[in-house]
Amino acid sequence: MNLSHRAFLFVLGIVASSSTAASFGTPLSRVQLNKKVLVKPTFHFRGGSDEVEAAAVSTELHAETPEQPTEPIAEEPVSKAMLNMGPKATQPGFLRKLLPSFPWYSLPNLLTYARCIAIPGLIVQFYMSQSPDKNIASALIFAIASITDYLDGFLARRWDICSPFGAFLDPVADKLMVSTALILLAGKYGAVVALPSSIILAREIAVSALREWMASRGERDSVAVGWQGKCKTALTMLSLSIVLAVPDGWTLASTVKPAVGWDLVMNIGMIMLYASAVLTVTSGSVYFKAAAPVLMGKK
Repeated sequence: MNLSHRAFLFVLGIVASSSTAASFGTPLSRVQLNKKVLVKPTFHFRGGSDEVEAAAVSTELHAETPEQPTEPIAEEPVSKAMLNMGPKATQPGFLRKLLPSFPWYSLPNLLTYARCIAIPGLIVQFYMSQSPDKNIASALIFAIASITDYLDGFLARRWDICSPFGAFLDPVADKLMVSTALILLAGKYGAVVALPSSIILAREIAVSALREWMASRGERDSVAVGWQGKCKTALTMLSLSIVLAVPDGWTLASTVKPAVGWDLVMNIGMIMLYASAVLTVTSGSVYFKAAAPVLMGKK
């Protein structure tokens, strides 16, 4: 557990150390302005006549400043910490300056790979560990893996980097991680967890099939991930982290008596899990409603 805590703090340190300084634009070039000198109008009188002719004469004198030869500006060398970063990437923070040779541009993908590796680690910890704190350890593994789901996207946007393989693997890793935790808990607690688990898994399969079909029709953007889907994912991961941490011995009968301690924690986690199942249905209906014109052949 100490190693897990250190790894978690290390990742948070990377995020906290990233610089938030805004980039400065290049200075504007100087413009040579033409100065205009105006001469006041003069009045001419015709000899022996009362008529006065006012002739306004204005002249413009252009005092052009000779252009000074400009020296070529040497381009600043790109630091190692900025290599392979996008044009809108933020400036290096403390850690990126301290470790410039580290491939920071690959960190979002490394976090996604770590989330995939955590899946067999969660299974082994869930079934094989004999420690009295095995449930806490399982919850930590899942919670840290869930946090990397936010971190990899945050760093990719902050550093303006994107890879096709990372964009493909990121949502796949999320679904594999959540599905594994749901199956493990359904086997442990039975129908009380199997019911919301079946709803969540059925929705994920249906929406994934819908997106694949819409992509084949060139309408992928119509079923892009919305805020409801993101809220559903966050609520599901939070509820599973809570339920995984509860020690063995909880039963459905614990819900009919005054809940204290871990029973109260478990009840809160189960309420959140069922709420995420409801949000799963509502968010899925939004996607199918958006795809209805294509599905019905009206578009």
